[in-house]
Amino acid sequence: MEPVITTREQAKTCHFCGAPIEVAHAHEGNSYCCEGCYLRKREFQVTREFAQHTMDVLVETLVAALDAREHETGLHSKRVACHTLVLARRFTDDEAQLRQIYHGALLHDIGKIGIPDAILLKHGPLTDDEWAVMRTHPGKGHAILQGVPFLREAAKIVLTHEERYDGTGYPRGLQGEAIPWGARLFAVIDALDAMTTDRPYRPAQSFDAARAEILRVAGLQFDPQACQAFDAERKVLREMVALKCGEAALPPVLANIV
Repeated sequence: MEPVITTREQAKTCHFCGAPIEVAHAHEGNSYCCEGCYLRKREFQVTREFAQHTMDVLVETLVAALDAREHETGLHSKRVACHTLVLARRFTDDEAQLRQIYHGALLHDIGKIGIPDAILLKHGPLTDDEWAVMRTHPGKGHAILQGVPFLREAAKIVLTHEERYDGTGYPRGLQGEAIPWGARLFAVIDALDAMTTDRPYRPAQSFDAARAEILRVAGLQFDPQACQAFDAERKVLREMVALKCGEAALPPVLANIV
């Protein structure tokens, strides 16, 4: 049966409230609504967009607060957040879920705000006791974010971003699919960024060298499916790593998420 097409002139009742329509306002598709419902819908859209913008600004502010202590963190966090979205797009197109993954990756190290400067900013190797303190940062980050309703899923990524697929990570030694899938994707990207970025103790490796190492430990350190997604997106990721500029490296398809 062909769909019934209602014109503005034919509209008699509101699509939302059922009230008689004096002046019909377009809703969506071929339906129309009354002026009151139209205005309420527009007000809701504006309020939602403002709330989302406020949430994004809050997340960026938290990252900036951490960057004030550890100067490379902000750039690193933006890079890995953008790059993690490339992998996540292979598994979902749900923008709310993608935003949680982006925020979780962006805020992954927020718990380091609670690590003493003597440990966080130490130039030499950490002692065993200092490493024990450093390994508390995922839990500290989760504690900071878990009370924020729009960051609860992101907070789970923050808590589990140091877990390893084989169960040898921390803080809880989670294994396999017990680790949130966003954190499993992030782990691959975090390693990629670490290997392809200069460090005081070694120069950056090439993308190909980092790729070979990531694929070598698939099923051990990293989720095999995450590694497959990484390899499938190697052309895009190679270009993004070469740019080294976080949001500016986003493919157009991702721009509406951040």
